[in-house]
Parts: sequence; C-alpha cells; structure tokens
Amino acid sequence: MPINNNPTIRQRRLARQLRELRTAAGLTYADVAPVLGSAESKIGRIENGQSGVRLPDLRALMDAYGVTDPDQRSAIEQLAREAKQKGWWSRYAKAVDSAYAAYIAVESDAAELYNVETNLIPGLLQTPEYTDALIRLQNPDFSDEAVTSQIDVRRERRKILARDNPLQLWVVISESVLYHRVGGRAVMKAQLEALIEDSGRSNIQLQVLPREDPMNACLFGPFVIMSFPAPVETDITYTESPTSTLYYEEEPDVETYTTLFRRLNMAAANVDRSRNLITDAVKEMM
Repeated sequence: MPINNNPTIRQRRLARQLRELRTAAGLTYADVAPVLGSAESKIGRIENGQSGVRLPDLRALMDAYGVTDPDQRSAIEQLAREAKQKGWWSRYAKAVDSAYAAYIAVESDAAELYNVETNLIPGLLQTPEYTDALIRLQNPDFSDEAVTSQIDVRRERRKILARDNPLQLWVVISESVLYHRVGGRAVMKAQLEALIEDSGRSNIQLQVLPREDPMNACLFGPFVIMSFPAPVETDITYTESPTSTLYYEEEPDVETYTTLFRRLNMAAANVDRSRNLITDAVKEMM
C-alpha cells in the first residue's frame, strides 16, 4: 500500500489501537511480522498511520493480539472501513481543506460533544446569515461562491443534531459572544432567537457564562471535547487557532479539558437563566 504522510484522525485512531493491542499482548514488531508475512517496517507503517491495513491482515493481527470479544473486533473492523471511506464533505473538496475535513469526520462519528466558545456562536448552532457574515469578516478575499460553499458545509454538519441517534450537544458560551454584532443588528437578533429555539431541543444543553463570573479568567480559548459510542474509542479534545489545529487524545490531556468544562458548566447560568440572558441580548439588537 502507498505511504500516507498525512493520516486522518480515524486512521491515526486505528493505528494507535493496534499499537496498544500489540503492546498489551507483549509482542514486538519482530513477533508480528511473520503473522502478515511481511517486513517489520510494514507493522511500523501501520502503527504510524502511514499505511492502511487489509481486512484479512487486520483479522490476523487481532487473532495474534488475543482480541476475542466479538463487539470489540466488530468495532475495530468498522473503524478500519470508515478510515477508508469518503464522507459527504468530499463533495466540497474545493471549500474544505484537509484539517477541516478531518474535524468533520470526527464530529460526524461523535455521540456527545462538549463545546466552549469564547468569541463566536458555535458552528453547529449558526444561522446561514451569521455564517455568511462571519466568513466574510474572517476571510475578506473569499468569493461569493466560496462563502456559499462554507454555508452549505455548516448546514450539512448541523444534520447530526437531527439524525436518528442525534448528537448530544453541551455548549457553554461566554456572555460577551451574545453582543458581538456579527452581520449587524438584524442578523445577530435572528441568530440569538435561533439559539433560544435550539436550546429547547432535548439533545442540546446551552449555557451562558455571565460576564461578571470570575471563571472567565480560565477561558484561554475555544475547545471541543468529543465522545464516541464504540467501547474502543477514547475521547478527543480539539482546539484551534488562526494558524493551527490540535487534537489531544492522551488521557491526561483530555482530562485537563474535561475538568475545565465541568468547572465552566457549574459556573455558567442554568438553561433557563441562560435563555433569559440571551433574551436580554435580543433586546439590545432591536
């Protein structure tokens, strides 16, 4: 198989799981290479996400690693299949760069998502008009066609909130976000009213962190924690800046963000009071 120098998150997660299974079984590359009838370097490429793994080889590796639980084997095979698949976002190849596509792939697999936003309305809760204004602010050189494509991608992403097993979404928004007049008063008013409507969904918990709360001092930037339904999947934390994106998968790193989210969740206004805070912001946009 060709070498992949830019593995997706799914490919890296599969690679990490296979590495952990081999280590737990007490096996070395030299021990495993004969299982596949290959060089040791091939095992290394698989575990680094640089090379895919055929289904017969994957099953042979799981046999060698002592993976006998049917549910675990099925979950690993499913992850391997999905690592090779192209999602709906591939239709927007010109609008979606590889980093954004990787994020969408992970988000689409998540069962639960915990989002803290310090400056923007969360992408999954944006109205098309807000997204339009936001993209034009952030990317003033974008053509109308490019902006429209970004809006379409946001709209497709939002469908995970209404699928058969909808994403469970917990959001904490800094109150100042409600007063940023992105797109002007009318656009922002409509966006805030949409937030109030979304907050009534059973799978969405939306909280506002009041401006006067001292926990605002702990907001170093936006972040997302994603949890997955499969038992072999571990949580992932995602952060971004204008020049980079970072994924944290190691347990201590994820736990740091999880603890921060819990603190923010406790400090933020409850759902009912949060709606009142959003309603107050709506009045400012009249």
